Amino acid sequence: MATDGHNHQTPIVDESAVRKLGEAREKITEQLSQIIVGQQQVIEELLICLFSRGHCLLEGVPGLAKTLLISTLSRTLNLSFSRIQFTPDLMPADITGTEIIEENRTTGARERRFLEGPLFANVVLADEINRTPPKTQAALLEAMQERQVTVGRIQHQLSDPFFVLATQNPIEQEGTYPLPEAQLDRFMFQVWVDYPSEDEELEIVKRTTADVEVKVTPTLSAPQIDRLAHIVRRVPIADHTARYALQLARLTRCKQEEAPPFIKDYVMWGAGPRASQYLVLAAKARAVLQGRYYVSQDDIQAVAAPVLRHRIKTNFNADAEGITPDEIVRRLVALVPTVNEAESSRANPHVFRSADAS
Repeated sequence: MATDGHNHQTPIVDESAVRKLGEAREKITEQLSQIIVGQQQVIEELLICLFSRGHCLLEGVPGLAKTLLISTLSRTLNLSFSRIQFTPDLMPADITGTEIIEENRTTGARERRFLEGPLFANVVLADEINRTPPKTQAALLEAMQERQVTVGRIQHQLSDPFFVLATQNPIEQEGTYPLPEAQLDRFMFQVWVDYPSEDEELEIVKRTTADVEVKVTPTLSAPQIDRLAHIVRRVPIADHTARYALQLARLTRCKQEEAPPFIKDYVMWGAGPRASQYLVLAAKARAVLQGRYYVSQDDIQAVAAPVLRHRIKTNFNADAEGITPDEIVRRLVALVPTVNEAESSRANPHVFRSADAS
């Protein structure tokens, strides 16, 4: 594939397609801002997930409008929406659906019929997903990966598009069940929802205490979202940029010989191959949403934290010293050389920016 003077690949996505995606982003953001105050980074990361057709896990303390953001997004997108409040007594059949025996009034014969559960929607809000036991959490695995549900040997296809947007509270640990690593890996992003600024909180108080009803106008349909998602996947990426994403993911693995010292000291398990895939896919979505036809290493760096933070399992040493997965990602980004630095050290592909970056 041809490249231009900046070593970017010739675009295979036409200008009108990129413009459509940019217009969609502006419309959705405009509608969300009528309800949600601030949280621009959270909204951007949600949209990256949306147009990459990935699932998203939102984490933050109560009262930060995580649930409101997701329900407003579904209304903005004119998609079917289903909210599941996860509780300790929730069973798998409560979310996937179950077979029932129904009598045919015409013939009098009894027939089996599948009664769809709340998973059969375009946008599924899994509220407080860590409050239900692993048995029920695992019922989401097939749906998130295969976009289908198997009940009684029969496979039922889910709605298209299909997004699982889950929330969890990081503070209360009593009565919760941490998500298994296999399920965490199915989430493209783990998004951290932080406290609003003082001005944003003032605006929140003024809006929520006034007698004003805001209506959200649907902007995109399911077929339109599907077409825009195909545009994202057609965005080209240079080999050196893809390799940069690959290195960020591979160097989180403490068993790798080339892993830096701080990874071996603080990390128990690193990111798997899905991390590399999601780094590239999310970077493509970010590039197009910003009106570009190519992926830069800045795009990879921007999505590194939400892609990697839930795929890095720190050990006791890290916990004792207050080293979080986000800090691990920050050090990795500071450590792995960009293409210009890599070109100057081709003799050793594992040369880092600083010998003491940890």
